[in-house]
Amino acid sequence: MMDLFYKKRSNESKLDLLEVIEYDGFNFNEKEYFKSAEDHISSLTGHNHAKLTNSGNSAILIAMNNLSGPIFIPDQGAWHGFKQIAKFLKKEIVSIKTNQGLINLDDLEDSFHKYSSIVSYSSGFFLTSFAGYTAEQDIKEIAKICDENEVTLVEDVSGGIGDDKKHLANGRYSDIIVCSSGSPKIVNFGYGGFISSNDENIFSNSKLLLNTFKVSPIIARGIDTELNNAKKNFTKAVTATRYLKKSFSNVIHHDKRGINLIVSNDNPNYLFKILNEDLKTVEGKSILTKCPNYNRIKEKALAIEIKNLDANSLNKENLDEIINICENVF
Repeated sequence: MMDLFYKKRSNESKLDLLEVIEYDGFNFNEKEYFKSAEDHISSLTGHNHAKLTNSGNSAILIAMNNLSGPIFIPDQGAWHGFKQIAKFLKKEIVSIKTNQGLINLDDLEDSFHKYSSIVSYSSGFFLTSFAGYTAEQDIKEIAKICDENEVTLVEDVSGGIGDDKKHLANGRYSDIIVCSSGSPKIVNFGYGGFISSNDENIFSNSKLLLNTFKVSPIIARGIDTELNNAKKNFTKAVTATRYLKKSFSNVIHHDKRGINLIVSNDNPNYLFKILNEDLKTVEGKSILTKCPNYNRIKEKALAIEIKNLDANSLNKENLDEIINICENVF
């Protein structure tokens, strides 16, 4: 019998929370918890400065609020919060044409040239490490184009933090890194997020927002602990997704690293109905996403969200069972 468990907070961070909560009178040094977590973030991203926030969207808002120019976003496969926050801040939004979520470097260059009269480092290109969580963006090459056109690159690494290859969530490439540590994420604390950069002005200009979006010392301690699991969570999700992609036809971006797989199909509603019962987790939660969906792909398809599963569930037996359940349906 297949036992798929939804991604959950680690036992280590649960114990940390109890320790902090039970600490007599909360007479601990709050600054130490924040410093430890933020130093930990910097060690993973390679940026000199990092701050915790109460959500990934708060980190995005802080980054975007520091930019006065147009906001460039992919036409699909990113995070809908980019557009929502840009609208809230009354920013001009420019959609970048993609190949099923993947950035085409020539199209990116052309878009920047088209807006060259108003583009500067006050403009920002916001994207996620993976297109639709299924295909790794070429962040290094994208960063070169952004730098040549004086556009600030902002990478949402909620799915890419912990990459041991350092292709993703790498401060050498991305000017600003934002991340959610909600659930189900690679840093899976269930709450909070962070922002990092080498530009100290982002933080000095955002003192009010950083104070408004501040987390408690308990959250800081928990995120700090969950950062220890980022590499394991990332690697297991990528490895499991690669294994599954080899076993299905009609997989979008079948040859790319990702933490979910998206299968093209003309009737995703039917597939969802058929598969949802058998592919639910022990807790009764779904790991399927119907498309079209801006956050995944704007075509008819069904996504199997490997990223939602606890890393310990991603063993060969469970993956083979997922294949067996799906093979007569797809």
